[in-house]
Amino acid sequence: MADLQERIVAVIMAGGMGTRFWPLSTPEKPKQFIDLFGGRSLLQMSFDRLQGLVPPERTLVLTNAAHLALTREQLPELPEGNIIGEPIRRDTAAAVTLAAVLVHKRFGDGIILTLTADHLIEPRELFQKNLVSAAGQVAENDAFYTFGIKPAYPATAYGYLETGASVLNDGGIEHFELKQFKEKPDLETARQYIGSGRFLWNSGMFVWRAATILEEVRTWLPKHFAALSPLGEYDATPGWQKALENSFSAIQPISIDYGIMEKTARPLRCVASLFSWTDVGGWPAMQTLLPRDAQGNAFRGAVKTIDSSGNLVFCERLDETVALIGVEDLIVVRAGNRTLVARKGDVDRLRELGEI
Repeated sequence: MADLQERIVAVIMAGGMGTRFWPLSTPEKPKQFIDLFGGRSLLQMSFDRLQGLVPPERTLVLTNAAHLALTREQLPELPEGNIIGEPIRRDTAAAVTLAAVLVHKRFGDGIILTLTADHLIEPRELFQKNLVSAAGQVAENDAFYTFGIKPAYPATAYGYLETGASVLNDGGIEHFELKQFKEKPDLETARQYIGSGRFLWNSGMFVWRAATILEEVRTWLPKHFAALSPLGEYDATPGWQKALENSFSAIQPISIDYGIMEKTARPLRCVASLFSWTDVGGWPAMQTLLPRDAQGNAFRGAVKTIDSSGNLVFCERLDETVALIGVEDLIVVRAGNRTLVARKGDVDRLRELGEI
């Protein structure tokens, strides 16, 4: 275990813009930097989950360049050079490649835990057991691993993983061959997935060796490899920022799922994760994460209601009061000088408002 742990490097992907959490989430302070639950931000909680497994000096955070200062403020434990600001958004394949280049330069052929910054996962001990179980198999078999979540309902907002044969039971942690990645389905397809018993939700987290993922990038995304692999030579030099900007300008956005995982011929495996996982993807997800009153109104802050039920009310300031009279299934959010009022079924139309 000690030898394996010394090979592990964690990479937290924190480049999202959190547009579905307006008005609380803004371009200046996206969702992952916000304290939604009265304690630590989602990013800080992601970092906290690694305590005792991966030390700060072996933890990297990739974020938007505009959020470098905010990341350093929230994670002062990290060495300054371990927080990397992407100059322009180029999706997850670029972030994964950049992280692998830096890990390979700094730590050799490390085993990379590629983790998210905007999910709720607990308990920490079980999460870490799953990570170590997958990392051990990566060390032995050089496979690509991801983590699947047993579906609680036929969700259309998540991608899915189709599992194949069982390959290992590691003290109750089951490992499966992974047949394919499936994008977000319609409702009927999601029901078929659930009914088959072969599908898990895609958590968006991965484990692989640095050298192996770089080989796959070279094969399937040669422009990414050509643009980003030289950055290792510029790491911690005066030419780093300019080289980084030039490299990102030379590539097009593509996700790691489309760019690599759907094409690779390497063994793909999946851990059927036992930890609790919630994708805090938008306001509807908060319905199950906040306290509720007797009428089923989920809330943060002070809420007064008359003949109102099934609403979600979120106040950035806990001393604010929202009054509801005769309404159902609304989302009401107060943040600074911004207010959102929407029917639950319409909240995804936030993107139609553009920059607010």
